[in-house]
Amino acid sequence: MQYLIIAYDYEDALEKRMECRSAHLEGAKKLMSSGNIINAGALIEEDKMIGSTLYVDFESDDALDQWLENEPYVTGKVWDLEKIQIVPIKLLPKD
Repeated sequence: MQYLIIAYDYEDALEKRMECRSAHLEGAKKLMSSGNIINAGALIEEDKMIGSTLYVDFESDDALDQWLENEPYVTGKVWDLEKIQIVPIKLLPKD
């Protein structure tokens, strides 16, 4: 299933984001290679990063939950779990 993930940061999460960034990017690159992350980007407000958006594709809700539970930006307290929105979607085919 495909999902739109909208993940807002905790207030003043920049320092924690920088601490977790390399682990996050390493995992994201693997998930992009496997097709689990389709695309991703930053949420910007008033020239400040306030979170992330991701288009993802996982076989099940459980697989999505497992990824989120182990995502460095979640475990490192960058993304505020109470402010993560998960929306099932269907993206247009690339072909």
